Amino acid sequence: MTTMRRVRELALALPETTEQPHHDISSFRVRNKIFATVPDDRHIRIMVPEGEVAAACAEAPVGCEPLYWGSKLRGVVVTVRSTPAGLIAELLSEAWHEKAPPALHRSLGAD
Repeated sequence: MTTMRRVRELALALPETTEQPHHDISSFRVRNKIFATVPDDRHIRIMVPEGEVAAACAEAPVGCEPLYWGSKLRGVVVTVRSTPAGLIAELLSEAWHEKAPPALHRSLGAD
């Protein structure tokens, strides 16, 4: 069972990640680009590409569901206590990589 405290630790362990308010909820950002939000103490919304959403929902159907804004698929809503920490860490890392600028990737030796 994963806790929101552990989720925060996982997110903040990613390079240059900060936690900041976003309207009335928390957000995790890399160089001011949001890659995840925390709407309440049970869920995290992680902004990953469509293929990652499908894989997460298939791997943890009880804990993951697609996140739509309007008609656009934007990521995955994760129920923290129902989803393995390893999957949450993978999703956070993927979302971070999608939002981190190329210069940060280069400075870390990543492609």
